[in-house]
Amino acid sequence: MPDGSAPPVVARLELASFSRGGRAVLRDVTLTVHPGQTLALVGPSGIGKTTLLRIFAGLEDGFEGTLHVAGRMAVVFQEPALLPWRSLRDNICLPTGAPPDVAEAMLAEVGLAGRDGDYPGQLSLGQQRRVALARAFAVAPDLLLLDEPFVSLDAALVREMMDLFLRLRDRHGVATLFVTHDAGEASYLADRIVRLDGSPATVVPG
Repeated sequence: MPDGSAPPVVARLELASFSRGGRAVLRDVTLTVHPGQTLALVGPSGIGKTTLLRIFAGLEDGFEGTLHVAGRMAVVFQEPALLPWRSLRDNICLPTGAPPDVAEAMLAEVGLAGRDGDYPGQLSLGQQRRVALARAFAVAPDLLLLDEPFVSLDAALVREMMDLFLRLRDRHGVATLFVTHDAGEASYLADRIVRLDGSPATVVPG
């Protein structure tokens, strides 16, 4: 920066090690996410990408190191995880505390205007994933964590969902940590790509 000060940081993880069941899974991982940045984390299946995202989300403890997250955070997992007995509006309002008008506005942003009273069973998988995105953005997050959010969709729908994410990201100015096994998705969406590799896994430039 012109004045020599450090750029702002939304999230920073400095992880020395993380083990599960007595086996070292991650080692010497340092990741920093800046405001508005989309950082893609790629690597082989089972290498520890989701574990690393769960550490950012506060869902894994026992790691050696430090984690700092500034502001609000939202997570979109591989499965939409919607409540089938609740309306789409309730699926956004109940877990996030967002008022109904915010839920309805977010459903409109993801292409589901007027369907706030529908139920998840009335939607396709792609539409359910739209609701999951709407739920995440309803909390106005500073950091969004995405864990393979386009898995099990056909290629045309994946491209449609990626373009939707880009519109939402740019409109709301959210920083994103995006886990994917697909290098094409990473290249299309991310400002920066890092790769997990090795055993125990560590982060190397993508």
